Amino acid sequence: MEYKELIRERFSCRKYADKPVEPEKLAAILADGLTAPTAKNFQPYKIWVMQSQAAVDAVNSVTRCGYGAPMFLVVGADRSTAWVREFDNANFADVDASIVTTQLMLSIHDQGLRSVWVGWFDAPKLQEICPEMAGYDLVAILPVGYGADDAVPSPRHTESKPEEELIAYL
Repeated sequence: MEYKELIRERFSCRKYADKPVEPEKLAAILADGLTAPTAKNFQPYKIWVMQSQAAVDAVNSVTRCGYGAPMFLVVGADRSTAWVREFDNANFADVDASIVTTQLMLSIHDQGLRSVWVGWFDAPKLQEICPEMAGYDLVAILPVGYGADDAVPSPRHTESKPEEELIAYL
């Protein structure tokens, strides 16, 4: 799929088919995520593949935004290992993890699967259930799966503020 087609076709999917994700597709998605650029290439992130029934149940217990997906990717940022900009001490962990998450989402769509960036979840509760996530800022949960036959983009999918509100030429 060409890049322009990919970014225009991808949408936030909120309904999934009861069909498992093939291991080779998951491997390709993860490989693509690992190629994401990070500040100074410090790679201060972790991706948790939540595919066992216990892991899927854990995610569904901390959000109402699982949408019936068969599996999830959780992306966390490790502030202690991230690059920090010296001029204002801005820590780039969340930025880096967000870039990784975006690249994962695009790869998911490219594999013929669907996803949505979920930010509405109880991160402390998920870290309590999954102590291996402690010490990370949990940036996103990505439901991953085949979109249901009747899954469609939100009516607001193509809405945007006027260009002059979003772009400034100096």
